[in-house]
Amino acid sequence: MMMEKVLLGDNQFFAVNHASDEKARAQSVRFKEDSAIIKVLDQAIDLGINTFMCTTHDRIANICDHLRANPDKYKDFKIYPCMPYAHKYANAVTELGIIGTIKQYVPGNLFGTFAKGGMAYLNKDFLKLMKLLIDAELKMFKDINTPVIFIQNVIVDMVLGLKMYDVFKAYDSYIREKYNAEPGYITMNMPALLDALNAVGIQNPIICSSINKIGFRMSGGKELYEKYLTEKQFRPIAMQVLAAGALRPNEAIDYLSNFPKIESVLFGASSKDHIQQTKELIVSKIK
Repeated sequence: MMMEKVLLGDNQFFAVNHASDEKARAQSVRFKEDSAIIKVLDQAIDLGINTFMCTTHDRIANICDHLRANPDKYKDFKIYPCMPYAHKYANAVTELGIIGTIKQYVPGNLFGTFAKGGMAYLNKDFLKLMKLLIDAELKMFKDINTPVIFIQNVIVDMVLGLKMYDVFKAYDSYIREKYNAEPGYITMNMPALLDALNAVGIQNPIICSSINKIGFRMSGGKELYEKYLTEKQFRPIAMQVLAAGALRPNEAIDYLSNFPKIESVLFGASSKDHIQQTKELIVSKIK
């Protein structure tokens, strides 16, 4: 499956702005209503962008309802879900505590066994728990075209740090078999992740990571990233290419053009002009 060159992200819709808290607050007011998000998606589609890469934020469920209600209009539209939406669980822990959160998100009988068996049970049946959480997170995308399904870096990098590489293997198999989709991985350490995936037999994986001229959020260093982008076999998606506003778009995309292996560029934009300019820049410089 070929991914589109340009992917629209969702940070701008949910008050995430790595450069400015003030901009984030303004965006949260602007996108308070779901119709404002749908308007931007429709503008992106008009400009030839048909892939939306988004978190499993609760409000995305409303967007999915809109897509399902208008199947002809969105027949070519794809979503790349990224899970879990960590803030949802973090907020639940704050409100309900750890045990309350597990009770809320894990089905009853499994929770009972988990409570009795403690950590030994968690280790033993971690993969079963993972599958249940995947199913819960992806429920909102029923009947939506989701050809690639990502794990967020908060989980990927934790698994990487714990060296629990079998979790990647299990995730890879489950997404392919249950959802007939390709698994994707978001990380802040692309070289270490690629080595880990290769170590458990996962070849040519889709990896989304920060790739930019100044090494912003590129754990392991820019030089190592460049070596992997040149020499290794995988399917890179570049994110945070502007390094939170430190780079001008032209300069940022020029840098990416040094690496023909980059399949897609993920960016966030909230106006039609900005979407058009960014798309034209990416398409003209990245072949």
